[in-house]
Amino acid sequence: MEEPVDTATAILASAAVLLRERTFDDISYRALADEVGISERTIYRQYPTRAHLLAALSNWIEQTRFPLPPFVTVSDFRAAVHERFRAFDASPAYAYVGARASAISPTLDTEPAHITRAIEAMLDVAAPTLNRRDRRRVAAALRYFSSAMFWARLRTGFDLDADEICDAFDRAVDTVLTRVPETTRAEP
Repeated sequence: MEEPVDTATAILASAAVLLRERTFDDISYRALADEVGISERTIYRQYPTRAHLLAALSNWIEQTRFPLPPFVTVSDFRAAVHERFRAFDASPAYAYVGARASAISPTLDTEPAHITRAIEAMLDVAAPTLNRRDRRRVAAALRYFSSAMFWARLRTGFDLDADEICDAFDRAVDTVLTRVPETTRAEP
């Protein structure tokens, strides 16, 4: 027995299918409506602008195609991001949607994302005396280096493969973690 799919999810799943053949810019609301079998107006009700569609599609792809494995230690974090970069290499069209959404979408949440909270929790264990401001600053840097945007910039700008991007990620993590001055750490 098939589970019912809501309209918003059906639209995102169909957009992901269309991404196999076209870029996001080449997917019109009309083509998407035809793919889902609904009216174009229904798509506009769900996603009033292309920025809304891009942000929702990016979140959906992130959750369904590139879920970050759980991590507690810095070593686990590195392994999880390496796995993610290899998944990006296997499905670059999906990864580019995530990179683009994080670069241009004004509709993304301003609240810390789950990955930022997970990185902050990891830092609470790895650097328990780090003050709140620096923990947020380090978490933001690590989030960027683990992102689809970082992967896309190295992939398109320098033609690096996943293994080379993993090496660059590891060096960036080492730099960030060793450059936090002792004076910024909170008193125990």
